[in-house]
Amino acid sequence: MRSTTRTAAASSLMALAALALVGVQAGTAHAATTATCTTANTKLTVTEVSRPINHLLLKATNTGTATCNAFYAPVLRAGADAQAPLARVEDSKPQAVVTLKPGESAYAGIATYSPDGEGGATEKTLGVFFTDRNAGTTGKEKTLNLPNGGVFFNSAAAVTYWQDNAADALVW
Repeated sequence: MRSTTRTAAASSLMALAALALVGVQAGTAHAATTATCTTANTKLTVTEVSRPINHLLLKATNTGTATCNAFYAPVLRAGADAQAPLARVEDSKPQAVVTLKPGESAYAGIATYSPDGEGGATEKTLGVFFTDRNAGTTGKEKTLNLPNGGVFFNSAAAVTYWQDNAADALVW
């Protein structure tokens, strides 16, 4: 009888271990399906737009094999010598995180200057970082060449949060 009890207990423990392992594997597979968008898994482009004036459009296209989340707004440096990132347009915060399946794109509008701003200079490059769910920067900076050999930025320059379409990114 003792042998039967041990065998039943061992079988039960093995079944529980197998179920736990399946649960852990299923949880791991689910967590790995959505990554954070970074410069490593996206293609970034910056273009000048005709409207609104003094604006650029930043486009991030998911080139990876997994879905990624574009959290908050990109962290941008206008010019190689920039001391601080561009301000975020807080009113542009979407209701949800922008999630990109492979091949899909997110957009951020960049206001380059305003007559209300101070100082300024024509910059040739734009440094781009993505942010994680805690608003910290992720991965490496990607440096993009600005259109027309350079764009004027002043203290009023700002960037929107990531949007799921270009029209919403350019409203601000």
